[in-house]
Amino acid sequence: MLGPMGFQMFNVMFTVMFVLFIVVFVVMVGRSLFRWNRNNHSPRLTVAATVVAKRQHVSRRNSDTHRTSSSYYVTFQVESGDRMEFHVDPSEYGMLVEGDRGQLTFQGTRYLSFQRK
Repeated sequence: MLGPMGFQMFNVMFTVMFVLFIVVFVVMVGRSLFRWNRNNHSPRLTVAATVVAKRQHVSRRNSDTHRTSSSYYVTFQVESGDRMEFHVDPSEYGMLVEGDRGQLTFQGTRYLSFQRK
C-alpha cells in the first residue's frame, strides 16, 4: 500500500511529466509555425537542377498491428553544386528518377515542383 508520502511522490511525478509533455508539445508546434512562416516569406525560386538521390523513410506506428508510415525525400543538385533535399508527395517521388534534369521550383524548405526537360 502507498502511504501519504507515496501519493505525494506520485502527484509530483505526474505533474512534472504533464508539464514536460506540454512544453515539448508547445516547442514542436512553435517550430512548425516558425518554419511555415519562414517558408511563406521566402521567395519562390526556379532553378536548373538534377535529381541526384531519392530515399524513403519508413516508420512504425504501432508494433502490435504492424502499421507503417512512409515519408519520401528527393535530393536535387543545382548548377552551383549545392544539394537540397525536399520532402515530396508519393506521386512526385514515383515520377522522379535519379539523373532527371529540369527546373526545380521551391520556396524556402518547401518543395513546389520539378519540370523535367
